[in-house]
Amino acid sequence: MNAKQIVTIVVALIVGGVIGALTFRGGSKESARQTGSAGGGAGITLKMASIFPASLEILGDTGVVFTDDVRKATGGRVDIKFFDPGKLVPGLEIFDAVSKGAVDAGWSSPGFWIGKLPAAPLFSAIPFGPDTTEYMAWMYEGGGLELFREMYKPHNLHVEPCMLIAPEASGWFRKEITSVQQLNGLKMRFFGLGGKTMQKLGVSVQLLAPGDIFPALERGVLDATEFSMPNTDIKFGFHRIAKHYYFPGWHQQASWAEFIVNINRWNEIGEADQKIIELACKAGVVRTISQGESKQGPVLDQFRKEGVQIHYWTPEIMAAYEKATAEVMAEESKADPFFAKTWESLQKFRATYKEWAALSRLPRPVLSEK
Repeated sequence: MNAKQIVTIVVALIVGGVIGALTFRGGSKESARQTGSAGGGAGITLKMASIFPASLEILGDTGVVFTDDVRKATGGRVDIKFFDPGKLVPGLEIFDAVSKGAVDAGWSSPGFWIGKLPAAPLFSAIPFGPDTTEYMAWMYEGGGLELFREMYKPHNLHVEPCMLIAPEASGWFRKEITSVQQLNGLKMRFFGLGGKTMQKLGVSVQLLAPGDIFPALERGVLDATEFSMPNTDIKFGFHRIAKHYYFPGWHQQASWAEFIVNINRWNEIGEADQKIIELACKAGVVRTISQGESKQGPVLDQFRKEGVQIHYWTPEIMAAYEKATAEVMAEESKADPFFAKTWESLQKFRATYKEWAALSRLPRPVLSEK
């Protein structure tokens, strides 16, 4: 039995229990209709614009699986239509389109909204931040989800975290980087708060949607780029141009992505079907963690066969990244009250988690380059 089959069974079992409980609590067919549970409730169709193409493994195809899960679990009462980037609106316009109601829903990452909401990247990926286990613990048990929804509520959005992916690579570079000074003046695509860290070190940073990165790298508009994990990066062909691939992904040790929906459309959905969507998103989290961790080794071998040199950052450069990150977090906290509130919540959680993490985990030695 593969991971997808396991996730489907888990969703079906959980959803069945939720539907049964809500229907029983209502005690009648009329109550079932009011809660949107099995056997009642008007159907609703949501058009969902994605920033990731459906053909993109993990980041994109999980969105398709999510819509299928919701459709099947609700008996078709909620039908979410997945649209590839640009089919409804350009990827970087999803937030505004869903907020205004021009598009019903979006499949995206909060880190793309850094220009609108300074705290958004804290719900996406944090330089030198938590890994998937710790990030998930804060999100679901440490107050993260409540803050996430509080941030989006004034923008007429309801949010569900739907993906959590494994650590990313640090990026693709045309030339080998052996000193901090070589970063100064580089033109690089970078995401979220990590981009602000790179700016501290003199990098000229651009935030481009996924489909725009390769052309910019090919034309020389970019000297380097980061994007995702190896199995995702290979689909974009960055290795055909930039032959130096760096690790660790200090800027994204774990990365959330989201399902956002216009609040008016969300309120049209019955209670039971809202719960089904929430559970389908949690299934997406299971799927993306397990797939992200399982698929990288063979891709690294493939890169080496195609002439890619895989590097691990020197201690000097890692120290520079960490120092610049601390400056960024202090500045962002000072500039934005909600950023400060969220950052304080996460830091308090990490303080209580730190000893447990240190005691319970085996050390992971750094591998030498092959």
